[in-house]
Amino acid sequence: MNYSTLKKGLAVSFVALMGATTLANAQETPATSSSAKVFGGRAQYRSWSIGVNGGVLSPFVAIGGTNDFNKMDVNLGYGLSLRKQLGHAFGLEGNIFRGKVSGTNNPGPDALGGGVKGFETEMQYAIDLRGVVNVATVDFLRRENSVNFFVTAGYGLVAYNPIVDGKDNKGKFGENGDKDFIKEAYIPVGAGVKFKVSDRVSFNLGYTMHFIDGDNFDGVYAKATTKDKFSYGYAGLEFSLGSKSKPNLDWVNPLALMYDELKDPSLRQEVEALKTRVSNVEKSVEDLKKDSDGDGVADQFDKCPGTPAGVAVDGSGCPLPKVEVAVVDNSNVTGFERIQFEFNSSVLKTESYPTLDKLSSVLRNGGGKVTVNGYASSEGTAAYNLKLSKDRANSVKTYLVNSGVNASQVITKGHGEANPIASNDTEEGRIQNRRVESARN
Repeated sequence: MNYSTLKKGLAVSFVALMGATTLANAQETPATSSSAKVFGGRAQYRSWSIGVNGGVLSPFVAIGGTNDFNKMDVNLGYGLSLRKQLGHAFGLEGNIFRGKVSGTNNPGPDALGGGVKGFETEMQYAIDLRGVVNVATVDFLRRENSVNFFVTAGYGLVAYNPIVDGKDNKGKFGENGDKDFIKEAYIPVGAGVKFKVSDRVSFNLGYTMHFIDGDNFDGVYAKATTKDKFSYGYAGLEFSLGSKSKPNLDWVNPLALMYDELKDPSLRQEVEALKTRVSNVEKSVEDLKKDSDGDGVADQFDKCPGTPAGVAVDGSGCPLPKVEVAVVDNSNVTGFERIQFEFNSSVLKTESYPTLDKLSSVLRNGGGKVTVNGYASSEGTAAYNLKLSKDRANSVKTYLVNSGVNASQVITKGHGEANPIASNDTEEGRIQNRRVESARN
């Protein structure tokens, strides 16, 4: 195991912890009230804490396993911790501790052979970074806990010197020119319980197993390939840092906070105001839909309320004026009346339909032929007016043929500006000259 690489990795981990928490604090908006909210962010809580601890170090772990020595000695250890709580249930904790681990073999055949009777390993330091999970933060039974359980796991580095049967082994196992202590990585896994003493202080009891990435912690290599381990059972005090106007995030129950928010008087007032607004909107919608006279126009927009049923109304609910249809007497139409056109147009006017229908009936029932003569007023060139007069005559022929007249019965001619029936110097005269005249052959 390369010591310098491990040391750099741990340094990066601690720097990352400090940088991440500093950035998180910088991005959070400071709390403006001492009452915490569920979605108010970490800035409304105390989230930093520092702890001191002391306890018993042992070469054995609770889960068992192989050991080079079969009897432990009682040795004291001590340490410091710094923790940043990132949420109600999870935090990151840095730990450093020191102490001595020792063990012996009972009289008789020893476990190792070779007459090795005991060891004593002095730890210069053990440093690690752990994740801490609070198990009982969310509580459905209590508003605020006074007891909480936690589990931990992480990664660390230990520097130590083993002494076997009183013989100092400094320099025997050192790497990279380090002749004082052996450096090995280890994995800490633990659990514990904490008791709330006050808003700032908690009393912790914990147990951590340390699995070392090597087999020289006790200064002896076993015959089989194994990894050494040791445990630390401890008690300690933890002190919450920060403003005392803020609650400690370790002990906050988010369910109780949510309940308090739902029961907050200002929130209930907002809900009641919103319900009133919704009721008013619903009433306004019903008023908009109300149509007392059933004419299809809501009362709010009906300018003529009380319209009798069946009467057609306009958009404001008032009756539409009655339209009287003029009856045209076509009894005197011969079919040879003059047909007028608009300026520069060969489109038939609807007023000419009775004359054309009569002419169609004459041709279909009496036979014979008819010549349709088209004319134009003097606006524009003579060539254009000649073409326009032919188009007007052809429009009449098309109408007659579509009504059932044989095409051979209709002859068309265009005369252009010739044969005016009124002066082209006046608008009234030009209107009369835009015409078609039909004559029986």
